[in-house]
Amino acid sequence: MLNTVITIIAVLIGLGAGALVGFYWKKIVNRRRLQEAHEDAELLKSEAYESKRAIIIEAKEESLRIRTATESELREQRSEIKDSERRLSKREEQLDRRNHNLEIREKTWNSKEKELGLARNEVDEVLRKQLELLENLSGISKQEAENLLLDKASEEIQHEVTRRYRDYEERIREEAEDKARSIIGQAIHRLASDVVSEMTIASVSLPSDDMKGRLIGREGRNIRAIEKATGVDLIIDDTPEQVTLSCFDPVRREIARMAVSKLIADGRIHPARIEDIVSKSEKEIWANIWKSGEDAVFETGVRGLHPEIVKLLGKLKYRYSYGENVLLHSIEVGNLAAMIASELGANVKTAKTGGLLHDLGKALSHEVEGGHAKIGADVAAKYKVSKAICDCIADHHDDEPRSVEGFVVAAADAISAARPGARSDTLEHYIERIEALEEVANGFEGVEKCYAIQAGREIRVLVKPDNVDDLMASDLARKIATKIEETLVYPGQIKVTVIRESRSIELAQ
Repeated sequence: MLNTVITIIAVLIGLGAGALVGFYWKKIVNRRRLQEAHEDAELLKSEAYESKRAIIIEAKEESLRIRTATESELREQRSEIKDSERRLSKREEQLDRRNHNLEIREKTWNSKEKELGLARNEVDEVLRKQLELLENLSGISKQEAENLLLDKASEEIQHEVTRRYRDYEERIREEAEDKARSIIGQAIHRLASDVVSEMTIASVSLPSDDMKGRLIGREGRNIRAIEKATGVDLIIDDTPEQVTLSCFDPVRREIARMAVSKLIADGRIHPARIEDIVSKSEKEIWANIWKSGEDAVFETGVRGLHPEIVKLLGKLKYRYSYGENVLLHSIEVGNLAAMIASELGANVKTAKTGGLLHDLGKALSHEVEGGHAKIGADVAAKYKVSKAICDCIADHHDDEPRSVEGFVVAAADAISAARPGARSDTLEHYIERIEALEEVANGFEGVEKCYAIQAGREIRVLVKPDNVDDLMASDLARKIATKIEETLVYPGQIKVTVIRESRSIELAQ
């Protein structure tokens, strides 16, 4: 038991001694660390002092450098100011000397001007006396002599101007015709379109005359139903096996033609059946119109058109002008205009779109008053077509379009309309146009006879040689051409040829 107590006491003493030793050891370590921290702080303080001292020295050096540069710049500026003052002083002295010289010259000029005034008065007096002497000798006054000289000079100048104008006109015409033939020939060769013209169908064939009675119906109810549903007048007369459709709207006329053809083929003709057939025909025609418009746009490569414009283009499929299908004509004009524009360096897209849409107004000409060119331009502008293209549409029948593309579209329109097989006309219209052409030429003084030839494409004018000389003949041809442009409507162009012929006749007996 005693041993155990002794052991416990020894352990406790050992633990106390260890704790005491540890305490003193930790105190020694902490004192050493504190000393090291003081040493580090002194070192950092020394380094900060050295850095601060270096910065101060560097700042002083920079301040000294700036001050030195500023003083040098100020010295240079003072030197420049002094030089400018010296130059200004010299310039002022020069101006003073020049001003003095000018005053001297002014005095000299004033004296000379007085002398010249006296001399001028003497000369005027001498000229007046000579003029009076000349008037007495010649027997005419000064004003009459001036009028004679002016009249003579005016005649000579007019003669010379007319001669030079004719020479320039012939040379320019030759150059322009050569260039135009080249461009138009290349465009037509590249296009090479068909020249077969479709004709408007305004009648429907019947299998027999008995079908007329069935179309009329009991007390005319069938014909009234057809006219009410289509808006087209159905004319049934004595013409064998044929009925005629009459309407200004080509689309309605085509709907009526298709509906009547289907009714004849079906054989069941009564008001209910008529309404059903007309409704189906109308849907079919409008679908065909939309497809025709899309085909035209696709064929010409024009993009970005409003759907309503595409629909109006499709309606032109059922519109004809002088027997020429307007939609096919528009496609041809668009392609021709693009080719000519590419040769001239003009805007190909504007010319092509303007050519395709140039007759757009004909789709609405039976609904809206005015010329088809203005109607087409207004419709195109309504659907956000560019102003350049609208100008081409509006100007394609004008003498002076507002742009190069407008000239190109007008030329392409004339080419398409004037090529062989493009258009056909009735005999009455042809004779009226020929007579109007000859009447315009006969209205000018000095014309003896005139003949329209080449189907109205050219007019030959024979003048009286005693009344019209060569220069007047050239001027007369230009005046006749201008008058034709102002008064007549015609496709293509008309060539005016004035012929002056002198004959000397003697009889040998």
